[in-house]
Amino acid sequence: MPETVAANLYDYPKYYDLIFGNDWKAEYDFLLAAFEKHGPKRVRRLFEPACGTGRLLIKLAQAGYEVAGNDLNPKAVAFCNDRLARYGFPRSAVVGDMSDFRVKKPYDAAFNPINSFRHLPTEAQARSHLQCVARALRRGGLYLLGLHLTPTRGAPIEEEAWGARRGNLAVNSYMWTKSRDLKRRNEQLGMTFDVYTPTRQFRIEDEMHYRIYTARHMRALLAGVPELEHIETYDFHYDIDEPVEISPETEDVVLVLRKR
Repeated sequence: MPETVAANLYDYPKYYDLIFGNDWKAEYDFLLAAFEKHGPKRVRRLFEPACGTGRLLIKLAQAGYEVAGNDLNPKAVAFCNDRLARYGFPRSAVVGDMSDFRVKKPYDAAFNPINSFRHLPTEAQARSHLQCVARALRRGGLYLLGLHLTPTRGAPIEEEAWGARRGNLAVNSYMWTKSRDLKRRNEQLGMTFDVYTPTRQFRIEDEMHYRIYTARHMRALLAGVPELEHIETYDFHYDIDEPVEISPETEDVVLVLRKR
């Protein structure tokens, strides 16, 4: 039986980055296409709230963008900054709360692609996050927000599994819904990383709580932040030529929001 460690997965940025950074290209290409299609004339400065290990920031920096971000986890921020510095870029990630931050100079676009937004447990924090992002953007700037909605018709996805390998390191990840409280709008998730190195095999177990958003919840939230206009919606196929209409069955969405 492999060793099992109960821990915060975000405290293991090397493994987290391998799992979530393995398929960066589709998101990266979509971001560039969205900047071109929906953004201001010149998109140069980018900000990522809840940037984690900076799996996309490094790729965008290498493409010539000026990048920055924040995250609550100091280990993830250190990993992000170390990588940026290793390739000659500024250590531009900071430890900070995505629902309570300010920037010194406005950005052309911001992005938060994979459910990090749902870690915010209350409506007040979610609204504050959107207001912080709006303040951080120049007029006409974009915010690309990716999350899973809870469908009101049909069965939601209850589990996901995926894996990745880099050299002699392999990680398999499994995530499942342990409970879903629609009244309190809380989804309790279990998540494991099975880690394989040349000398060790072990499992990291964690539990996360995500705030639930139906399409109605999201519409109501956005209505309370008039600084941001919802101009388009895509799904996690990231096809810039195939926007989607949100229906009662819709789960994965990328909302394109523009600073008025």
